[in-house]
Amino acid sequence: DCQSLEFVLYRRLTVVFVLLDAVKVSPLIEKVSDHKDFKKLLRTRTNVLVLYTKTATSGDSHLKLLSDVAQTVKGQGTIAWVNCGDSEGRKLCKKVKVDPSSKSGGSELLHYKDGTFHTEYNRPTTFKSMVAFLKDPSGPPLWEENPEAKDVIHIEAEKDFRKLLKKEERPVLMMFYAPWCGVCKRMQPIFQQAATETKGRYVLAGMNVHPAEFDGLKQEYNVKGYPTFCYFEKGKFLHHYENYGATAKDIADWLRNPQPPQPKTPEVPWSETDSPVFHLTDETFDSFLEEHPAALVMFYAPWCGHCKKMKPEYDEAAEILNKGSPGVLAAVDATVHKVVGDRFKISGFPTVKYFKKGEEKYTLPHLRSKDKIIEFMHNPQAPPPPEQSWEDKPSSVSHLGSEDFREALKKKKHALVMFYAPWCPHCKNAVPHFTTAAELFKEDRKIVYAAVDCTKGQNHDLCKQEGVEGYPTFNYYNYGKFMEKYNGDRGEAGFTGFMRSLRGRDQEKVVKRKEEL
Repeated sequence: DCQSLEFVLYRRLTVVFVLLDAVKVSPLIEKVSDHKDFKKLLRTRTNVLVLYTKTATSGDSHLKLLSDVAQTVKGQGTIAWVNCGDSEGRKLCKKVKVDPSSKSGGSELLHYKDGTFHTEYNRPTTFKSMVAFLKDPSGPPLWEENPEAKDVIHIEAEKDFRKLLKKEERPVLMMFYAPWCGVCKRMQPIFQQAATETKGRYVLAGMNVHPAEFDGLKQEYNVKGYPTFCYFEKGKFLHHYENYGATAKDIADWLRNPQPPQPKTPEVPWSETDSPVFHLTDETFDSFLEEHPAALVMFYAPWCGHCKKMKPEYDEAAEILNKGSPGVLAAVDATVHKVVGDRFKISGFPTVKYFKKGEEKYTLPHLRSKDKIIEFMHNPQAPPPPEQSWEDKPSSVSHLGSEDFREALKKKKHALVMFYAPWCPHCKNAVPHFTTAAELFKEDRKIVYAAVDCTKGQNHDLCKQEGVEGYPTFNYYNYGKFMEKYNGDRGEAGFTGFMRSLRGRDQEKVVKRKEEL
């Protein structure tokens, strides 16, 4: 009869609409139902997030979001979908021991890394959190994912920052930070506590400004390191807040009476302290050596940590030696007296040289302690032959400095850069593995393994700009743009595996383009 015919048509149309709805999935999401295909996916992709659903429609809310995520992480991560409700998918789910029907909403998200199960995705199902997770699956959660940071306003884009300043009537304290920064991590709980305690009266906001797109903003507000705190009233910048050891109460108290930072008491130059060392200049250097036939000279930079550590040892040795011994101790600030520094090709600090009758005789990298210095001056001997520096050894690693760093990386699609210090034991361990990896990829003109010695000349500032807080630090760049920190294995397998996965993604893109054509 007509009624039953109507019902059949209604049922069929419903099925059609359900299917059409299920089809609205991004082509970037890999639909998998066969176990062999699933194994191949894990074998060929290193970073895969898989959505398992109870039925074709129980993952709808996820699939819309995941389609947007897939577009953003294209080339860096893969998203796959397994429908455990159809006959093939059911077999696959049974084999991998996944049962989304036991989960609320009938779906489950699992992550696979380098071919094996890594973790269940249990971070917020938001676009930003999922993108951050797929870009760094082992990295820490975003600050805004912390429920205790609910009273901090989290800013993502420059337009949102400008909008906040324009519309907000209350005073705003802005924390510009970088996700990897140790001081930022330490201050975040304090800042969020202050946000809760001052809620309603002040606005405390946070913004990750490490990406290159925020370079203009950083310049505008003089953000030279992380965190940088800026205080605004009615959209106008008034002061920086510089108490990095603050408690939540300190921040709340300061907000009640915001004052500009007190000028820091400048560090007294070493040459102006009561130091027994002879402090030389470009003008006095040669005449001093004429008067003192045996002299040990330390070339230093005021900012250099190793110089600061050595100064008391050098002072104590001078106290003893400069009273009429076989020689004297002198020092030159090579950042001020550049003529002398350039003449003796000083490129790292501290550099210690021994002069006899005005002539340079030895460079002594091993002299750092009072006892060693005194022992040497009583019996000046040639130092053991220096170990050949990594830079001087022939290899396929590209050694860069502040003068050519950006230009060199702009030309390379994939660059893994090792920031190091020659004295650092962990760096020494990584060098042979990094060098071998560079050798393996030397024929690929799109790829470079590069290294920067952070102790050399102006490289110190470059390393600071690139977020180097310890050695070694590995950064990955794409055509000169910083993409992520490399925190993987520091052996040959880790360095080569990372680059292979990037090259694999490139090949996948080429294949997909061909298929689309």
